[in-house]
Amino acid sequence: MLKTRVIPSLLLRGAGLVKTTEFRNPKYVGDPINAIRIFNDKEVDELVLLDITASRTSKGPAFGTIENIASECFMPVAYGGGITSVDQIRRVLGTGVEKVVLNTAALRDPQLVRDAVGEFGSQAVVVSIDVKRKLFGRYEVYSEGGTKSTGHDPVVYARQMEDLGAGEILLTAIDRDGTMKGYDLDLVSKVTSVLGIPVIASGGAGSIADFAKASKQAGAAAVAAGAMFVFHGPHRAVLITYPDQAELSAVLK
Repeated sequence: MLKTRVIPSLLLRGAGLVKTTEFRNPKYVGDPINAIRIFNDKEVDELVLLDITASRTSKGPAFGTIENIASECFMPVAYGGGITSVDQIRRVLGTGVEKVVLNTAALRDPQLVRDAVGEFGSQAVVVSIDVKRKLFGRYEVYSEGGTKSTGHDPVVYARQMEDLGAGEILLTAIDRDGTMKGYDLDLVSKVTSVLGIPVIASGGAGSIADFAKASKQAGAAAVAAGAMFVFHGPHRAVLITYPDQAELSAVLK
């Protein structure tokens, strides 16, 4: 068993999977069911599935799609996108998903986090925090798929979410998303240093060495990656893959 969880982060747009760069220019990378079967074979720790248009279009979660995907997974799944109520959380968890990921909804209505934790437990509630690096090294939380500035400092906001009962934080550096240039270790360190709950580092992974840096240097309890698992070579050809457990163990145990 790996000490640090390694989590593929899959972006859902309609019925297909896409991958973005800095939260822009989504590129189609395949069918979600095919990707899930590959990750099943590789025995991944868990999976994060994020619908990147559900919140911006106010459509709400695509429950049928979520259920179809969850039914194929041999690993725990966390789903985020378009969730705005406890009733929707109940329906999502009823599809076989283990955790829900709240982002824009948590910013608009922090009480939703408390209510969800009260009904389903903190282990079922992940708060996703998308962050941009501003001038002079300042960080700011963004909502609605990285399109809207909130004015929130990610460290302060993460502590507020912990106080509301969130069981985990998914921390994504927007500027690193899809670049495969490594995690923003400064951002990860700032957040992990003030929290008592696990932080999943996201945005920028390009190698197993990046996983180790996020875990051992910056304190992340888990690492998420997208581009690293779906692109191959200098021309970013689509090839869904995952490191062998032996490779991961050598670096992360």
